[in-house]
Amino acid sequence: MRKSQLGASYSSILLAVICFALIAKFAIAVWGPYFDDRMINGEISALLKNSPEDISPEKFNNQMSQRLSMNNIINVKFEDIAKVSKNGELIVKKDYEVRKPFLLNIDLVLKFEKNFDQSSVKAK
Repeated sequence: MRKSQLGASYSSILLAVICFALIAKFAIAVWGPYFDDRMINGEISALLKNSPEDISPEKFNNQMSQRLSMNNIINVKFEDIAKVSKNGELIVKKDYEVRKPFLLNIDLVLKFEKNFDQSSVKAK
């Protein structure tokens, strides 16, 4: 006859629930900024592909701001996250970071960098 039962104890079940909750909290905190970054990349590529060769950086900034507001990306301003320059072709350098509170005084820092140029985007 057995002296004790085999199986999961209350403390191991509690530990598993806490680990699952932390993983779920991490996924929820990270999902929004990554989704917004993918949307921003798509909009930059689409606008570079559809805009004429002689578009000015100011006009590109205005159109991107309109596209981001239409897609409900209100957490970032395009002028703050990207620099648009024209050296024969339009070049967009996107570089920004997002800080999300995670647990107590622990923050998650997500850094996003990508460069676009009009000729390579149109070639795709």
